[in-house]
Parts: sequence; C-alpha cells; structure tokens
Amino acid sequence: MEDKTNTTAQVTATATPVVRPAFPKTFSSRGPRPFGTFGRSPTSRDGQGSGPGGFRGKNPRKGFTSRDPRAKPEFDQKILNIRRVTRVTSGGKRLNFSVAMVAGNRKGSVGVGTGKAIDTSLAIEKALRNAKKNMIKLNLVKNNSIPHIVMAKYCSGTISIMPTPGKGVTAGSAVKYVIELAGINDVTAKIISPSKNKLNMARATIEALSAFAKKKGAVEAKPVVAMPVPVEVNPKSK
Repeated sequence: MEDKTNTTAQVTATATPVVRPAFPKTFSSRGPRPFGTFGRSPTSRDGQGSGPGGFRGKNPRKGFTSRDPRAKPEFDQKILNIRRVTRVTSGGKRLNFSVAMVAGNRKGSVGVGTGKAIDTSLAIEKALRNAKKNMIKLNLVKNNSIPHIVMAKYCSGTISIMPTPGKGVTAGSAVKYVIELAGINDVTAKIISPSKNKLNMARATIEALSAFAKKKGAVEAKPVVAMPVPVEVNPKSK
C-alpha cells in the first residue's frame, strides 16, 4: 500500500501543468488591459474597435458634415434693449420680458418693433415679427444716401439727418443701428433733444426716413417716349 501511494504522489508531482491559450483582453471590468490593446476588439475586421483609441491615427468623420449649412436670414437684426417687466396681480408678481429691436436688409428696408413675452426667445421672435410688419422701403440716391436734410420728432426724441458725401456714417446710439441696417451711406445724424431713450431715438429715425419711403400702391411713372409726328404733304395742283 505504501508503494502505491508513493508512486501516485510522484506522478502527480511530475505531471506537466495545463496551459490555457492567451486571448487579447477587450473592454471588461476584470482588470487592467495589456499595453497596446486599448480600444481594440479581436472581432473587428481591421483589428480596431469602436472605443476611444480605436481609430487612432485616422479621422472617420473626415469628408462628412454632420449638419447642413445654416441659411442666411432675410433680415439682419439688432436688439436695442431687453427689459424685465413685473406686473403685480392678486396672486403675486408676474414676470415678463420686453424687447426692442431694429431689423433691416441693408438694401433700403428697415423697421423697428417691440415684443413682450414670458420668455426672452419668444419676446425676440415677437419683436422681429412686429419690425417686419412696420417695415418701410426707402428711395435712395445712387450712392445709397439721402437727397436732402430732414428732421423729425417722436415723443421726446428729436433728430436731424443730413447728407455728407464721402464722409461715411456719423451717428450714435440707436440712430446708427437704424441707418446701417437700412443700408444708408454718407450721412450725419444729430440728436437734438435731451432725451436719450433708445426706442424713441429709433422711432424718430424711422419717422425722419419716412420722408423718402415709397408710398404703398404707388405706381412708378414710365418714361414717355416722343413719337415722330407724320407730316402731311399737300398734293401738287395741276
């Protein structure tokens, strides 16, 4: 019995250990990954996985655009001011936002609008619609300037605009925004009133430029072409 147990122990001690095949480690929570296999999967065709580092040295999105190019808006816009308006009701205070805006296409069309809403984005959208509704179309001279000096008054704001050839636009406050978005060049504007309210200044500018606005329903006069008058020749008397 002793001999059999000794021989069995010797065979067990001298047996070769079982070696398991080593597979490349993938993303798992079993432990650290070996160096050089980060982000690679053995099932991928080119040996590169979809994780971070899988496209190392390559740009898979090259040549592709994720978004379509944004369309240019029809009218440029400039916000004059944004005010927070509080209304006291029986249930408490109600908060709104009021926006004053100037919109124009820099080709002779310009307008001023206001909007009020509970959200700033909605107020801006309302102001833009109001500016488009109150937009005027101007008749400008060849160099996109005004033909003569003009003055106007709106509420407490008084303004004068005069043409200054070759000197560009000289104006301030909201007057400059209205003139630039209207596409007018070579003018000088002066605020005469002590009031500096931006909305009043913008509306006074629109009131002054209305002198050069096209009238709704007016038909442009076509040039008259002089037709030759036929001359009657008296027949010769016999």
